[in-house]
Amino acid sequence: MLICVTAKGDNLEAEVDPRFGRCAYFIIVDTESLKFKAMANPNAVASGGAGIQSSQLIAGEKVEAVVTGNVGPNAYQTLSSLGIKIFIGASGLVKEALVLYKEGKLKETQNSTVPKDSGK
Repeated sequence: MLICVTAKGDNLEAEVDPRFGRCAYFIIVDTESLKFKAMANPNAVASGGAGIQSSQLIAGEKVEAVVTGNVGPNAYQTLSSLGIKIFIGASGLVKEALVLYKEGKLKETQNSTVPKDSGK
């Protein structure tokens, strides 16, 4: 299964970035093999629409879930409409967030967790 973890750096030792749409990197991880691909987020400095654009970008990677700290309303709506589950409350290192995800210790959200434009 492929998941996306928002990160401040480009590897599993990086800190989780609590922002979704404006995170520095997306770490796309195969939860079984732990093989990963780091993608710099071109929307981190977007003037607007970062949540929607970031959602569309990672949807193109065929991920089934996102692991992040928080998610805004536009990203939540876009990810949800694409069938991508959103798990919030992640912190620490990406590799630690992966363990929490695999152990079922992260909360799947049914709503946005921050107001619109919170990541700016």
